[in-house]
Amino acid sequence: MEIAYRITADEKVRFGKPVIKGTRVPVDLIIGKLAGGMTYEEVMSEYDLIKEDILAALDYAAKHLSSEEIKAVA
Repeated sequence: MEIAYRITADEKVRFGKPVIKGTRVPVDLIIGKLAGGMTYEEVMSEYDLIKEDILAALDYAAKHLSSEEIKAVA
């Protein structure tokens, strides 16, 4: 099932984690690789992705973080 542009989730693929459509590459893996210092080009080459896949992963993560609520505990 497509849950966002170029992002799908299927319980039979990576236990239902969000992945790039048509692959088994999880969104969190892409974000982690970029955060670890890999360039877009390195990620695209390593996982056979296109730039739109990386941008879709970043967009998906940003949208989910924007709705996250953190409650301070005193």
